[in-house]
This record gives sequence, C-alpha cells and structure tokens, in this order.
Amino acid sequence: MPKVVYLPLDERPCNYLFPRRLAEMTDLELAVPDIHLLGRKKQPADTAAVREWLLHEAEGADYLLVSIDLLIYGGIVPSRLHHLTFEECLERLSVLTEIKERHPGIWIHAFNLIMRVPNNNKDEEEPDYYKFHGGQIFKYSFLTDKAERDQLNDNERMELEQLKTLIPEPYLNDFVGRRGVNQQVNHYTLKLAEEGIIDHLIIPLDDNSEYGFSPKEQQMLICRVEELGIMDRVMIYPGADEIGCTMFAHIFCELKQYKPEIYVRYSSTKGPWIKPKYEDRSLNESVKSHLTASGAVLADHSGDTPFVLIVHSPAVDQAGMAEQIPFRERHRSYFSEIHYREIVERMEAYLRKGKHVALGDVATCNGGDPVLINLLKKKGLLDQLTAYAGWNTSGNTLGTVIAHFVIISYYLERPESAAYPEIVRESRKFYYERLVEDFIYQSIVRQDMLEHDLPRLDASYYVIGHCLDEVHSILTDKMNRAAEQYFGDIPEGRIRLQRLHFPWKRMFEIGFELDIETESTTIAAE
Repeated sequence: MPKVVYLPLDERPCNYLFPRRLAEMTDLELAVPDIHLLGRKKQPADTAAVREWLLHEAEGADYLLVSIDLLIYGGIVPSRLHHLTFEECLERLSVLTEIKERHPGIWIHAFNLIMRVPNNNKDEEEPDYYKFHGGQIFKYSFLTDKAERDQLNDNERMELEQLKTLIPEPYLNDFVGRRGVNQQVNHYTLKLAEEGIIDHLIIPLDDNSEYGFSPKEQQMLICRVEELGIMDRVMIYPGADEIGCTMFAHIFCELKQYKPEIYVRYSSTKGPWIKPKYEDRSLNESVKSHLTASGAVLADHSGDTPFVLIVHSPAVDQAGMAEQIPFRERHRSYFSEIHYREIVERMEAYLRKGKHVALGDVATCNGGDPVLINLLKKKGLLDQLTAYAGWNTSGNTLGTVIAHFVIISYYLERPESAAYPEIVRESRKFYYERLVEDFIYQSIVRQDMLEHDLPRLDASYYVIGHCLDEVHSILTDKMNRAAEQYFGDIPEGRIRLQRLHFPWKRMFEIGFELDIETESTTIAAE
C-alpha cells in the first residue's frame, strides 16, 4: 500500500479531514499528524514537533504532501501574523531538503499561499489593527498596483494620497514587511522545485482581486517560474483550503497512471467568462487550473467521456454575485441569465445516458444555491449525482468536487474490483457530507440560526463562545431535521448527524460525523 505523508494547512475539517475522507476511498495510506500538534486558529502549530513528525513519517513513505505555511508559520492564520525573519523561515523549510537527502526516492508535493489582503475591517484572522484599517489597507494595495500597471484617474490619485495619511505607518510597515518575508519564501520554494527537492508545487492565491499585492506577486512568481524552466512542476491560481484535496487527487492519479477526461457544462451562457468574487480571473480559467492540478484534463465534447462536471455558475462579476440572501434580493442576472430548468433537464439527460455527473455549485458564495438544489430534489435527481461541493469561494468548491470526482472516476471504470462496494460507500458518504455542510448548513441552517437564535442568546457570527452548549444543541436539532427533509428517502439508508460543533467557535464552518443507517448495518464516517 503506497504511503502518503500529509501535513495540512491547519486543523479545520476542510484541511485536516477532507483529504483523509478522500483517502478512505482508495488503497493509499494517508499519514496525518495528531491534531493537537496543529495549533488552533491564531495559535501556531508546534513547528519543532511537526518537523520531527515529518522526519519520522518519511521513513518508508512514497510521497510527502506538505503545507509550507504550516511547516514554517504554523498554519494559514499564523502566516498572516508572524514576525519571523527570512532566515528563520529557511531554517524551518530545510527539513524538506534533509528528507530528500535521506530518501532520494521520495516525491515531495508542496503548497504555500500568496497571502491575502481582505477587503474588510475584521481582525478575526488578521492582525489586530485590521479591525480599524483593513479596508484602507486593501484599497492602498489595490490602487498602488493599479497605478503601476494601468493608470489612476484623478479621484483615485487623491484617494491613494489620502490613504497614505490615514493608515498608521507602523501598521502598514508591519503588513508590507510580513508580505515581503512570505514572498521571499515563495521565491525560495521555486528554487527548491528547480533543484528537484520539491517535485510538484502549487502556490494558491488566497482571496485575491484583479489589482493588489497578490496579483503583483503572482506576476513576479510566474515570470520566475518561466525563467527557471519549471512551468511543468509549478502551478499558481486562486485557492487555499481545498489544495490538500487537489494535491492528494494528483498523487492518486500519478500512482495509478490515470488521467481522466472530464467534460464541463455551465448553467449560464456567461458563466465561463465571469470573474467570481475573491478571484482575479475568468471562471473557466479557474476550472482548467483545478482540473489540471487534480490530474485530469478537460474533454472537448460530452461524447468523449462518461464524466461530466456541471458548473452552476453566476452570470455577473464579483460585486453582483449573491451571498446567502433571499432569492428575490439577488442581482437581476439570476433571473435572466441562469436557466435553472434547462440545466436540471440537461443533468437528467446525462444521467439517462449512463454518465456520471458532478456538481460544482458556485453561483452563490459561502453556500450552495437553494433554488437549484430544491429543483434537483423535486425532480428526484439529488441522490443520483456522483460528487458535490458548494462552500465558501469558487476555488474551494471546484477543488473539492473535482478532487472527489477524479478519484471516484477511477473506480467507477473498474467495478469488478473486490474493494468496489466499500469504495462506493465511502464516496457516497463524502457526497452527502458535502451536501449536509455546503447546502444544509451554510445555505439554510446557518441563516436560520443567525436570524432566529443568536439574537436571543446575545451572540453573533463570531461570538458564540459564551453559549456554546446551547448553540451546539440548536445546531444538532436543526441540522438533523433538515437532513431528514432532504435525504429522508435516499436509497443508501437514513442519514444521522452526530457530534456537531463549531471548530473555531464561530458560525463560518462546522464539524460533524455522518452515519448512514441501513437495516443491517450502520456506515459511520468520522
């Protein structure tokens, strides 16, 4: 059994658990560190202990799949808060060279983010001063880059000069200085890729935009990739919390010498060309990146392949994209440029032809689209899809659903395998887990709790720690009732949700265990 050693981006389920769930569909062994080594939100991981764990687990391993952000900074949030020097970063990174020297046959796949510049005044995952100056720092980043690449109008020039006086110099120096160190690390990883220490590298852009520090750094990195002649080993595109799944799928395909062709169909004519919120490029370019990074290729025609990815896409760029708001309040394009009935009937036609259909639900941010899911449910198609995701950003969704689709597609073409029934069971559990979290929680239950439960508990989106037991109880009750409503008649059995909780004591994400109860056995997923 091939062994993959996985160091996740942080301890949240999307990073720590999702790749493990994918591995359970395969004959690969995935070794992960004890979750207590990985820190918690702003508290960094024990990087010294992580180093020792990597050195130990590399013995007999075939692959390392490593988050450099956790290896060096202690996680995604600590990467935005640290005060390390570049030299200290290199010392922590040196373990990869040490492992390669000890085990020349090991393959190292790694990823490290281009640090984000969020457009808000929140210090939830940023330095404390972001609460007061975050939006200003974003706009400063945006305008300074635009001034270099294009041209500012008079109002923009005046705004930029004003921002220089509004943002306290120590705060701006801290933010820009940290980015400088992180950028040096990113450039150094390119050197490791050139030297063959890192065999495959992804540098995701975490929450970016058309202008700003992130796209500027991206351009410099891509130019350096071309100079070094390593375009075949390095990818740079929008993403973050889905990369563990993506790179595991890529490793799976390498080991199996498998490269599936996947046909992509959009729900909106404008869909392939829109730029999603939190990203800097057209949706179709991102889709191609996620497919390539996962080990798949884009099929030219639906007749070329049994695998179809439906991308439920918005028809309006960034500012107009809907979050989880009432349907009637959405941008006008949701009523004229997305044909819900047509895409559902097209999915039904693909299924009649015996094709396997996955759904990347990215028409809305931070949760699936209830309009589409309800129509699929009414048509009796919700339990016939092969893979689904609809969470957070477009990149998070696409990376997750494509990774799942790529892996299970290998086994769907080999039903004679003795392990096939168990693999399919694990795949179905992950499919329902994604619907439960990405649709039922993010689109329905979370909104219900925010409106009806948190106010009476004197709680809010980021403040639930004082009433955690009560919100856990409310969450459990509402989630199970919604799961019964949507999945009470699925052929696999009856879904039960247990141990529901908020990993970071906020409403943004949940953790849970899903059981599928049948008459003869209970299939449990942790």
